[in-house]
Parts: sequence; structure tokens; C-alpha cells
Amino acid sequence: MVIPHYGEAAPTLRLVAALRAQEPTRPERIIVSDDASPAPFPPTAGVEVVRRTKNGGFGSAVNSGMELVETPLALVLNSDLTVGPTFVHDLVAAAMPWQPAVVSPQLHDPSGVPQWVGRHFPTVAHQTAEWLTPLARFRHFTAVHEAVGHNSNCVDGTVVPVDWVVGAAMLLPVDEFRAVGGFDETFFMNAEEVDLQRRLRARGVLSVFVGTVTALHAGGASSDPALRRQWLVAGRQMYARKWGSERRLQAALAVASVANAAANAVRQLMGRDVSALGTLRRELAYLARKEA
Repeated sequence: MVIPHYGEAAPTLRLVAALRAQEPTRPERIIVSDDASPAPFPPTAGVEVVRRTKNGGFGSAVNSGMELVETPLALVLNSDLTVGPTFVHDLVAAAMPWQPAVVSPQLHDPSGVPQWVGRHFPTVAHQTAEWLTPLARFRHFTAVHEAVGHNSNCVDGTVVPVDWVVGAAMLLPVDEFRAVGGFDETFFMNAEEVDLQRRLRARGVLSVFVGTVTALHAGGASSDPALRRQWLVAGRQMYARKWGSERRLQAALAVASVANAAANAVRQLMGRDVSALGTLRRELAYLARKEA
């Protein structure tokens, strides 16, 4: 197990306790990669702690933890996960027929709503559709989920090969992970797992959504929404820069921002609590920044 840690220790400690109590077998090693957290992870029985001197983000923290791994598989888990007593056994058992592969369980938010774990490799069209805020009111339609890059075949109870899975819970084949150089540490937060899985796919390593195994995922509830959005935009810009679509993405999102402004202007005239100009400026400011 490799758990990147940053922030309060309590969530990580809860996850560690759940992992140490797993049945029928317990993890061979639990490694916490402390990413220069302002609240350092405390010495804890049964846990190996890697203490980074600089906060490098998710991929850097995972890479530091993975350096200690000696088993064929490593399970990377966000600290804000809640797992059941047989989670590890069930996920590994479901993953074995697919190996080598990146495997993720189904994740639900704390209220039980399924999250979109399995996704299509991002395109400019996917990201533009997601940027268009008027589409948000139609997010309950399958067609809209597909339009923003969600794989609609990924539902509870299904096992489906996909382009990529979100990084909150990933079972990784260690030799393949190392063969591609691990996570690209130029990413700080967001899109690093897409980049990794795209490089692994070039080696024939599948990504697989396992909806027969579940976990709860809080999903960044403790961080500032504006900061999360800036990380998201910066990560996607970096991914587009690396894979050759940055200019098209920038242009498409700028046009989508103008469309958002037009829709917000109508809402503003109807008396809604929204500033069309202020929102436009904010969105264009996100796009103007190149780094998180």
C-alpha cells in the first residue's frame, strides 16, 4: 500500500487502521508518503513513512513511496478513502485475471452516489463540453456524461476495460509502472494519472474498472474549490501540452467561456445571483495561468 499524505493526519490514520484490519490477509507493507505536509504524519506502528522535503503533488508523493515497494503489485490509495474489511482481498482477486493492468474499484461519495471512475482519454471536445456550464443542468443524461469523457459502461457490478481510471484508488503492476518511469512529476495535481495510463497503454497495459468492489471517497472536501479548479485546469493544460492539443484546447475553452457569459447574462437579467462579466473574467484568468 502506498498512501500519499498531506494535511491533517486523522484521515490517513483511519485508512491505515482499516488496512491493518483487512481480512482474510493483511497488506504486506503500508507506506505513507508524507509530501512535506504542514501536519507531519506521526510515527505509527506498522507503517513505513517516507518524508519528502518539498511538496511536489500527488505523482511525486506516489513515486517516493513506490521506491520502497518490493511486491509485484502496489495499491495506491488517497487518504480520504473509507474501505471495507475485505477490500484489498476482493480488489486483488478481481484484478488478477487482467494482470498486468491498472485496476480501480467503484467509488461512491459519502452519501452513496457513484463517482465516474472509468473514463475515455480526454479530447478537446470532452473538456469543452465540461467547461460549458449550461450543460450542467443536463448532467443526469447519459449522453452528457459521455460528452464530457465519462465511460457510461462503468456502473456498479460491471467489470470493464477503459481508457483510464481516476487515481484515488489504483492497483498498479510495479514492473510496468517503473518501466515507464512512474508518474511524470511535472504534473502537480490532476491529469497525472491519465498521462501515466496513456504511457502504459502504449506498452499494452490495460486499465480496468472493477465495479464489483467499492469504497467511499470524500474527494477533496477539505480543500478550497477555487484552488481545486485551478489545479484541474493547470493539469489539463499540461496534459494537452504534452500530448499535442494545447492551442486547440485553449481556443475552445475561451470560446466556451464566451458562451457561458452569454448564458449567465440571461440569468443575470432574470434576477439570478450571478455576474456574467465577473465569471467570464474568472474563467479567462484560469486559462491564462500555465501553472498551478
